Amino acid sequence: MPDATPANPQPLHVVVLCAPASVGGLEKVVQALAGELATSGHAVTVVAVVAAAERADPLFAPLRGTHVRCIARVFGAREYRRERREVQALLRELGADVLHTHGYRSDLLHGGPTRRAGIATVSTVHGSSRMGGLSHLFEWLQLRALRAADAVIAVSAPLARSLRGVGVPEERLHLLPNAVTRREQRATRAEARAALALLDDGTPTLGWVGRLVPVKGADVFLESLAGLPGAWRATVVGDGPERTALEAQATRLGIAERVRFAGAVPDAARFLVGLDAFVLSSRSEGTPIALLEAMQAGVPSVATAVGGVPDLLGDAGWLVPPESPAELRAAIAAMLASPAEAARRGAEARARVEREYDPRRWAARHAEIYRAAIARRASAGPRA
Repeated sequence: MPDATPANPQPLHVVVLCAPASVGGLEKVVQALAGELATSGHAVTVVAVVAAAERADPLFAPLRGTHVRCIARVFGAREYRRERREVQALLRELGADVLHTHGYRSDLLHGGPTRRAGIATVSTVHGSSRMGGLSHLFEWLQLRALRAADAVIAVSAPLARSLRGVGVPEERLHLLPNAVTRREQRATRAEARAALALLDDGTPTLGWVGRLVPVKGADVFLESLAGLPGAWRATVVGDGPERTALEAQATRLGIAERVRFAGAVPDAARFLVGLDAFVLSSRSEGTPIALLEAMQAGVPSVATAVGGVPDLLGDAGWLVPPESPAELRAAIAAMLASPAEAARRGAEARARVEREYDPRRWAARHAEIYRAAIARRASAGPRA
């Protein structure tokens, strides 16, 4: 029987929807995916639901000058009905083939109405924020709502198992780890260290990058530094609600003189090459973009074995259990004591990213998932 799939399928119009925070992993995935899809010939519109128009600027900035259309829609925290109505009108106006949602707000408010309008829905599940309170409730509701989605993308094997456990059908569930866009130009080590305000006196610099929220475990990182032998400095790149408490923790541990809180650094990935080591101390992860970027830069890495991290890093770095400052400290010490081995693992990490996390294949796989979701929606009918 001949293959019914055209050799050169028609480009799709993909609308990517999220309610962005300060740019973190989810937002970087949206940026990378939109750019790669547009480069491969698809029409891509990124819609950001925000409380004020300027809050979309960090998400949109890397997409300016590309073929990606960027639209900000401003709604109050509880203007759910107006948001639903206006987003549905926008999808009709744009002639979307598929809506790709990221985050629980987008899934809960827009998945059902979009499918009822006959437009396919795809959702990427990035992992739990573990923020507690209403966020925990909304994430719980999101997982159950995804049972009706036309396709669900899990960025790690543990997330895929969780989604199966709540009843997402196997035929609609896709395991697809994140990828990062290739960098044609990267800062030199000297430029990177200057941008991060790092001294260049030969003292090894440990880097930590992420939002300063509990799930990212910056407190575990700081605890691991207390008692770390030898000469070292550390820089914490990122911002968030825990910053004041973390700065106080560094003072309490007696390491404040050796730890610099750099705050949010635009396009921080460009400057990772200035670090001597990268540390990820998260309590939970999907496929962490910060670790991917460090590996892409060839920076030796120590990371907690959570979510998709073991599959991503493997033996190209050092893996430790979460919530264990002592074991994290021992791994960092071992890395600093073996610079040749650290360099070897850093090189292997870079090769692994180039070999296994190619952004073009990643975007092409998304397009395949979109087409399957569109076919499912067409067969199910708009009210399903």
